[in-house]
Amino acid sequence: MTYCVAIKVAQGLVFASDSRTNAGVDYISTYSKMYSFDLPDDRAMVLLSSGNLATTQAVINCIKRDIENDTAVNLKNVHYLYDAADYIGKLVKQYQKEHGDTLGKSGISAEASFILGGQIRGHEQEIYLIYPQGNYISASEDTPYLQIGETKYGKPILDRIIRTDTTLGDAARCALVSLDSTIRSNISVGPPIELAICDANDFQISRYLSLDTGTQFFTSLQKSWNDGLRRAFNRLPRFEWELPELVKDSKTSSGN
Repeated sequence: MTYCVAIKVAQGLVFASDSRTNAGVDYISTYSKMYSFDLPDDRAMVLLSSGNLATTQAVINCIKRDIENDTAVNLKNVHYLYDAADYIGKLVKQYQKEHGDTLGKSGISAEASFILGGQIRGHEQEIYLIYPQGNYISASEDTPYLQIGETKYGKPILDRIIRTDTTLGDAARCALVSLDSTIRSNISVGPPIELAICDANDFQISRYLSLDTGTQFFTSLQKSWNDGLRRAFNRLPRFEWELPELVKDSKTSSGN
């Protein structure tokens, strides 16, 4: 399994992904699920992947080959980001079909999902979720983020924090907390965590981090978040039936 999230705010885009592709008692493997491409200086694109590793690698390899060979349609020459999403969706369908018959006999799904984000000069930054069926959707002002993989554990913090006016720094911290929440709840999602930021109208990855469990910044973020949650929980209103006990405890403390 995996977990990837992309966030679109006014200041730019944030991408975050885990690196675990399999997990078990005696077998864990890691592969990067975040890809950037060598593109002209009028565009920047990042791709996040989830699903069958053979399918995702086949799609990525084909994208790179088409860029190198400058085919009729590739990430270097599309005019709109949704054209790139459509192009990748067709590749997803193609390679799922090629791998599906063989893998299906073994009960293994060949399906893969992607999140594409970036900007082409003259247009706004965008993020698209590309489904295994090849179709795609974009983020909206009401929900300015997209997720793939094991999405449920990391969603609550995104819903509470992310708005279009959220700063890039806060969006990046929120993405990391979302990843951390998922890692804590599901063994199939794990580090290293990759984080990439693309400032609006910058046409490059402005900042990139790879964070492991021992990375000082990540451990500090985890501790601050956990401590903050405990403090918030301890300040929650008490039930009426708890109040007499609180008064009793207070009197006992005063008497001592």
